[in-house]
Amino acid sequence: MAEADPAAPRLKLRAPAGALLLSAFVVATCGLIYELLASTIASYLLGDSVTQFSTVIGTYLFAMGIGSWCSRYVKRDELRLFVRTELLIAVLGGCSAAALFLLFPLVEYFRLVLYGLVLAIGFLVGLEIPLLIRILRDFDFRETVSSVLTFDYVGALAASLLFPLVLMPYLGMIRTAFAFGIANAAVAFAVLLTLPRAGGYRGEKIAALVILAGLAAGFVAADRLQRLGEVASYAEPVIYAKSSRYQRIVLTRRGDDLRLYLNGNLQFSSRDEYRYHEALVHPALGRVGDPRRVLILGGGDGLAAREVFRHPSVEQVTLVDLDPAMTALFGATPQLAALNRGSLTDPRMTVVNADGFRWVREAEGQFDAIVIDFPDPTDYSIGKLYTQSFYAQVRRLLAPGGVMAVQATSPLVAPTAYWTVATTLEASGFATRGYHAYVPSFGEWGFLLAAAEPIAPRADILEGRFLTAATEPLLFAFPPDMARRPTQVNRLDNQVLVRAFDREWAGYEG
Repeated sequence: MAEADPAAPRLKLRAPAGALLLSAFVVATCGLIYELLASTIASYLLGDSVTQFSTVIGTYLFAMGIGSWCSRYVKRDELRLFVRTELLIAVLGGCSAAALFLLFPLVEYFRLVLYGLVLAIGFLVGLEIPLLIRILRDFDFRETVSSVLTFDYVGALAASLLFPLVLMPYLGMIRTAFAFGIANAAVAFAVLLTLPRAGGYRGEKIAALVILAGLAAGFVAADRLQRLGEVASYAEPVIYAKSSRYQRIVLTRRGDDLRLYLNGNLQFSSRDEYRYHEALVHPALGRVGDPRRVLILGGGDGLAAREVFRHPSVEQVTLVDLDPAMTALFGATPQLAALNRGSLTDPRMTVVNADGFRWVREAEGQFDAIVIDFPDPTDYSIGKLYTQSFYAQVRRLLAPGGVMAVQATSPLVAPTAYWTVATTLEASGFATRGYHAYVPSFGEWGFLLAAAEPIAPRADILEGRFLTAATEPLLFAFPPDMARRPTQVNRLDNQVLVRAFDREWAGYEG
């Protein structure tokens, strides 16, 4: 009798083993996507992206460790538990983004929900790989552990590349979560169909199909779910919402009050934005004799540019804003273009969609006036635009006799943050003068003038609805509760401004 070929069982089971290894790739990709989604949503809703990413990732990895440790207590039926774990992850991970957005305005202790969800998903993901390795031991498959871990790490790389480059700009967070929930459920169903010994798992197969159908429905309804969450979050009706590659853009309207929110933070109200933008632009341009070339950093809504174009001497304006979705929206939408008086499509305007930090380092030429209208320094990616190294590069672009204006948060709510901006500008070689204006939507708001030479006390003010030659000098008086105090210089390696801003605003808002 001929001897049995020892390779035969291995060949027979190569396809199922390969399917399980492919599962390792998929589950690793899904697990990291859920981790990135939770971190990003936390930074959107709670601010301070470094803190949110650090705490969410740390919690997730801790939970994975607990899941891996608990896998030792599984003594039998690893395949059934693996399939059920996949289905649970599919439900929790797939619905995670929608649930977090919907619950944020409704739950007082939102962090408990957030970290509870992260712990649950992390625990289940930590359980997956040990179970998978134990299932593969049943096969005559060499180097099981190294093979599983290889696919696991490759999946992590795929997730880290897909998330910022493809998923966020094209699917958005809610649809991405549902898509990867579908992938988890599909893995479970595929394992049940592929493995010879999974023939009797009728209940799990039905559950997988039901979950796949539910997640597919959620994927289709993602925009509606996003809108429901935003309706609950905003006091006014939402008329436009879009996730760009860089931020969530939401417009609301109630009566004649049109409001713009970026990542949930109010940027302007059409009822009083003129107070902010007149105060931002005219004290600087009024101290420059016949400004011709003007640079605006930020201000993608075109409202600062609207005020700049009121100066008849202006011949050329360059506006640098990171997000093309913003400048396209405010340039092409008739209602919004009417608000900024067509400033973004004015023939004198050049719009550049680029990172301001990098653009300033590479720019050439000089400008008679510079207006910096960046968002508040809520995280380190924005905080770099308020650092000494950034302002030193901007100083190079300011023509002799030129003046720069910088929005610098509230000197009443966040005086340390406000005066940190002044200290940083001065460390960069500027002379500064601080001033503030009352904007009902924001309260007392602060600005800074900066120039290479001492700044003239008076300006040739182009009068508007709020600012006049008589009222402009009053903006420079600071009462004791907003008076200057010693602060540090904001540098790239310390980012003291972001921490001060977060601490002061958190204390004010409770």
